[in-house]
Amino acid sequence: MLAKRIIACLDVKDGVVVKGKRFENLIYGGDPVKLAEKYCQECVDELVFLDISASLESRRTMIEVAKRVAEKIDVPFTIGGGVRDIETASELIYAGADKVSINTSAVENPKLIEKIASKFGSQAVVVAVDAKRTEIGFEVFVLSGKKRTMMRLQDWLSLVQDFGAGEVLLTSIDKDGTKGGFDIEMISQARKVLKIPIIASGGAGREEHFLQAFEAGADAALAASIFHFSEMNVIQLKRYLLSKGVPIRLEEGGSTC
Repeated sequence: MLAKRIIACLDVKDGVVVKGKRFENLIYGGDPVKLAEKYCQECVDELVFLDISASLESRRTMIEVAKRVAEKIDVPFTIGGGVRDIETASELIYAGADKVSINTSAVENPKLIEKIASKFGSQAVVVAVDAKRTEIGFEVFVLSGKKRTMMRLQDWLSLVQDFGAGEVLLTSIDKDGTKGGFDIEMISQARKVLKIPIIASGGAGREEHFLQAFEAGADAALAASIFHFSEMNVIQLKRYLLSKGVPIRLEEGGSTC
């Protein structure tokens, strides 16, 4: 059985890490490279950096972030936000990112998933999907959760998989930043559709929330503020999960985790 993964997410705006609630009310969280180094010391499995402003200048900033992070850490990391073409995706990967994440651009042009997967392999393309409950069920939103698509989550996930995505970063807008737990129903529905890995995002607040996400079918669970502000330690979280029988990577007493 493949090990489950704990992922730290760093939302980056103008070169610094920020965090909000339901995609609003942003507060400062620190320097992305320094936080990345901290998480590596705490045995995080992967990192995700998301450029939440996604302007041209911010994309240039993220390319520099990719270069700086690649020099300092030895865990896989993903960069997303404003990746609208194969050229930008290529530049980020050549700068050191292991994967790129696409969201709005994937909805606007699903063939971009296919292009990135064809050039770098499916493992290099993560499709980020932001969804919330509406009158049609779980609905996909774009533009940082601000624009409706009128597309049902299950329908979009099926297309994402068919176009060659390596994994899905599934964020519940309703749960984002609330610390009330992941949206278990959303994860369970996604699991019924997807054969590729699911990264659960939105709502982590306690150790048992991660356990619940894994039991619902997530392959990885992502959090931001609880890690940024030292409300939860990754090593302690992994010890808890191991005690509950979750297969997870943790080698203590040595130089690696």
